[in-house]
Amino acid sequence: MSGRRVGSARILGRFMDKVSFPYRSASHLSLLHVVSESGSWAKHGLDVNYDYQISKDDAHKLVPSGEVEFVGGNHVSTYGHRARGDSWVYLGQTVNRYNAKLAVHPDSGINSVADLRHKVVAMRGNHPGLNDWLFLKQHGLDVDKDEVVLTRTVAGEVSAEGAQQEDAKLTGKKPKRTPLWHWIRDRKVDAAFLAPPTSLFAEAAGLKLIDIEPMPMIWFTTVSSSLGFVQKHPDIVERFLKGLIEGIHFYKTQPDKAINILQDRYTREGEMTLAQATYTYQNIAAMLEPKLYPSMQAISNVYEEGKRQDKDAEKINPLALWDMHHVRKIDDSGFIDQLYGVNAHKHAHDHDHGHAHKHDPEEQAEKAKKQEDMINAVKACGHLAGIDCDCE
Repeated sequence: MSGRRVGSARILGRFMDKVSFPYRSASHLSLLHVVSESGSWAKHGLDVNYDYQISKDDAHKLVPSGEVEFVGGNHVSTYGHRARGDSWVYLGQTVNRYNAKLAVHPDSGINSVADLRHKVVAMRGNHPGLNDWLFLKQHGLDVDKDEVVLTRTVAGEVSAEGAQQEDAKLTGKKPKRTPLWHWIRDRKVDAAFLAPPTSLFAEAAGLKLIDIEPMPMIWFTTVSSSLGFVQKHPDIVERFLKGLIEGIHFYKTQPDKAINILQDRYTREGEMTLAQATYTYQNIAAMLEPKLYPSMQAISNVYEEGKRQDKDAEKINPLALWDMHHVRKIDDSGFIDQLYGVNAHKHAHDHDHGHAHKHDPEEQAEKAKKQEDMINAVKACGHLAGIDCDCE
């Protein structure tokens, strides 16, 4: 994989510095498309190549070499790599919590996380799986002490998934995976932690969703770079961060425009309906950090996951990777407060707690109707209606 080195291009009569900002997960595009289309990076003289994916291993090779200037992720593996001399550095954080619900069968007798003792919980993915491990441990259920079981496979699924992996190697297509909530429905596991919109599909299928507190966590779009690039190009770093900050301001304060951009650009799994785009927007906008500061608890939690994945991570301080002086400089200048006005801090606090506005009953009813429309527009397998798939 190759990125684009810093260079210049003349766009609309202006010379623009070209930088790369690939994502680790395609879900980041639900933010990045809006930031880009808002014109905030271009306003600061940057042509940002953000619309392509990079693997964990490629990120660890291409960021320190300078071939890729910024990356929107790599949250767990970096601590062990830093202990072995890597120059990775984090410059800002867009989201500091992970929201999920506990999904169980309605007649399971499970009513809280505590009821998962000696139960089987399904998980999927590296970082999400580590989130499940840590959340359970913090709530008195230690996987290592056999107090609960975390599994990525279940009876009847292992051979099928293996065959799908082999088929993927031949066809180049990603293997089809059974949604975790199907395993709960079919009583192959007892529970799973599900984030929206998957949790909505599970609820629509008759499963019980149990509210749990959000987990402080470094995830979604994290601005990552290398120490060498940051030291050589502080001006580009500052402009890049200002563009992202202004893009987040646009996201939070221009909902209609942001939703339209999501409909037009976020088409990786097909075109979204207005209801789907609205629901996606509402979930993301409420969590975005206006000033790009990470929370200490989010750093602490992701560091625990880093140590579990790679013992070398224990050799360094978790703050060793975080360089916030660029964001602090921007914040101290009053740049962010001027964007939001005198109530910037209150605006950020309200969004963090999911109640930025006091909705009247009609607005609440309209929001509920949009959510219902969104659920109805998605097939049980998780794909959008109208998408041709072979899922169950």
